[in-house]
Amino acid sequence: MKLPDKSTALEEAVARIPDGATVMVGGFGVPGTPFALLHELRRQGRKDLTLIKNDANEAGMGIDHLLTGGQVRRLISTHIGLNPNAVALMNAGTLEVEFCAQGILAERIRAGGAGLRAIVTDIGADTDLAEGKARLEMEGQRLLVETALRADVALIHAAAADSFGNLAYLATARNFNVAMAMAADTVIAEAETLGPPGCLAPDAVHTPGVFVDHVVELSELSREYGVVRR
Repeated sequence: MKLPDKSTALEEAVARIPDGATVMVGGFGVPGTPFALLHELRRQGRKDLTLIKNDANEAGMGIDHLLTGGQVRRLISTHIGLNPNAVALMNAGTLEVEFCAQGILAERIRAGGAGLRAIVTDIGADTDLAEGKARLEMEGQRLLVETALRADVALIHAAAADSFGNLAYLATARNFNVAMAMAADTVIAEAETLGPPGCLAPDAVHTPGVFVDHVVELSELSREYGVVRR
C-alpha cells in the first residue's frame, strides 16, 4: 500500500485555518515553536483566534506577532511575563488570558488527545487558578475538575519529517508538540528537513504520521530559530 503524500505548501496549509479557530501552538520558549507557520498565519490575517501555548514568547517573536496584530481573542497559557505586549493587552482588557499551572496544561492537553473529558487534581485548589472551576471533595480533600483541552488545529515544529507525516523532534523541542499533535482535529507540521517514507528510522519517530494532516518543508530558518544554538 502506498502511503499518502501529505507535503503541502506553507500558504495552502495555513489557509485551512478559519477565523475563530482554537489553535494549539507547540514550543517552550523558542525550542519547538513553529515560527514559519505563525508568520504565515499573521500574514493571512486570521482573527478571533483562541491560542493554547505554554508561553507568550517574547516581544517580536512567535505568537507575539498575532497578539500585537489584534488577531487573538483568548490565550490559554502558563505564563506571559516575558512578553510585555501580552501583559499590556491583558491589562487593557483586549486579550482574555486563562492561566494554568504548567504540568496541568500538559495533562489537560494529553487528556484531550486520549479522549478524556477532564482530569481531577488538588493542584491550585486553594489559589486564584480555581476561580470559576468545578470542585469536588474526595476522601476529605478539596479537588478541582480541570477540563481536557482539544483544538481545531495544532501547529507543530519538527526537526525532520517524511512525506507521510512521521515526525522527529530535536531534544527538548519535543515539549508540548507530542501531546498537541494528538489533541487537534487538524495537525499542521513544519519540518526543517523532509524526505520520503523510510528516511526516518522507526525508533526515531516521535509523532506517527497517522496524527499529522499536512507537512510543510522549511526552505530557510528565520533569525527567531537562531536563538537556540546547536
